[in-house]
Amino acid sequence: MAFLCVNALKRSRFCFLPIDVSRCFQVRMQTGHRVNQVSTVRCQVSCHRTAKVAVIRDFRHTVRSGTGRPPLLPRSFVETPPSLHSPPVLKHHGHHFHTSAHLKGLPAAAVWMVLKPLQKLAAAILGRSIRKWWVALPANRRQLFREWVWQRRWHLAALAGVAMVILSLLLLTHLDESPLTGRTRLLVFSRESYLELAALTAEAYMEEFAELLLPVTDVRHQVVERVVQHLAQRNKDIPEVSDVSWTVHVVQGPTVNAFVLSNGEVFVYTGMLETVTDVHQLTIILGHEMAHALLGHSAEQASLSHILDLLSLILLSAIWALCPRDSLAVLGHWVQQKLSQLMFSRPYSRKLEAEADQVGLQLAAKACADVRAGPVFWQQMEIRDQLSGEPSLPEWLSTHPSHRNRITHLDRLIPQALELRESCVCPALPATDPRAVFSETVRVLLEKNKREEAHAAAPIHGLPPVPAGLPAALLAPNSLPASSHVHQENKTSV
Repeated sequence: MAFLCVNALKRSRFCFLPIDVSRCFQVRMQTGHRVNQVSTVRCQVSCHRTAKVAVIRDFRHTVRSGTGRPPLLPRSFVETPPSLHSPPVLKHHGHHFHTSAHLKGLPAAAVWMVLKPLQKLAAAILGRSIRKWWVALPANRRQLFREWVWQRRWHLAALAGVAMVILSLLLLTHLDESPLTGRTRLLVFSRESYLELAALTAEAYMEEFAELLLPVTDVRHQVVERVVQHLAQRNKDIPEVSDVSWTVHVVQGPTVNAFVLSNGEVFVYTGMLETVTDVHQLTIILGHEMAHALLGHSAEQASLSHILDLLSLILLSAIWALCPRDSLAVLGHWVQQKLSQLMFSRPYSRKLEAEADQVGLQLAAKACADVRAGPVFWQQMEIRDQLSGEPSLPEWLSTHPSHRNRITHLDRLIPQALELRESCVCPALPATDPRAVFSETVRVLLEKNKREEAHAAAPIHGLPPVPAGLPAALLAPNSLPASSHVHQENKTSV
């Protein structure tokens, strides 16, 4: 037991002065005199903890006349006998102490991500334990328990009401206003905690993409860098933009994607650069991704997910308690998760995407981009998906709006974005609307393809046959230009 205690002390993070600390002092007192003045000791403590022992590096004190008690000294050493009059003479040995560096804790959002699966596991175990307990009860005990619950039904109802009031107060005290749109939202996690989490996420991405990142001398990296910095410069009147240092990373890969972390780390795949037609589309896409970061959508989504998970713990425990078998409980758990996603998480995600489209179009308009090219990009994506033959999910199953709804939404926002662009003293736009150019281009291609198919000719320029349902989706008057045939006037730089 003594051996274990010694090892425990050795492994402790605290630093203790050695028992023979008095050896660091040489005290010479005159016989028959009291010490009525206590020297003030100034010491700094340094604890360097190795794997097994705490090493005391240095200790130093300075003796001055005055009253008080020297810190870190035993009480018996400080309390002086009343018969002495001259102070003790202390000699110090050159030791110096420092406090060890504080350990940096994980952000609250990261802690929640770790505890999230454990909460669900605990709820399932609790519900299963209640079911086992109820099955093991005799019939008379069950009847007594039912009568006990019925007699105290009003007390239980009052308790549930108090819980609902507390939950409502919790939600009301965490309401926040979106910085750019003024929308009221729920934020359980602060922006600061998510900035810390974003820094950790950025480090993980940098390690993952270490071999795929393009050098800063690459032309593609320089293009993205110029667009991002231009967006930041033209929108510097927004505090959320000017307070962030925007850093660009271009990843070599075919994925058509780009994302921006809350701390301003911008990641763009080369597949996205190959998909966009001109710099205007790239500006609108990057404005959309920057809008997610400015509005704090990641913290907002995590807050909603956190509240839903806490509320679902009660339902999860009830499922495991009421289902007679574990297999049915697992099925019920799966159904509960899917319903939560379809009813809350995915609709809310689509709402945030629409908001990012709106704010991103405004950022691009202030950067003097041709905002009419925004719907063209999603028209291109619609054609790409149809030509690739990839099955598209219905919108209610997706976290993003469908391409067609996105085009319609952007078309409604373009008049307001054009007015904002004009108020920013931007160069005049070409008279030709990119959407009209794109619609006409697609119409000509489809007609030519139909004529050649009628004569059993090969597809146009080696392209695969156009799907039968494509014309109706593309020939709408609000379509956009998104191919290499886009009018050259629309390819001016921002």
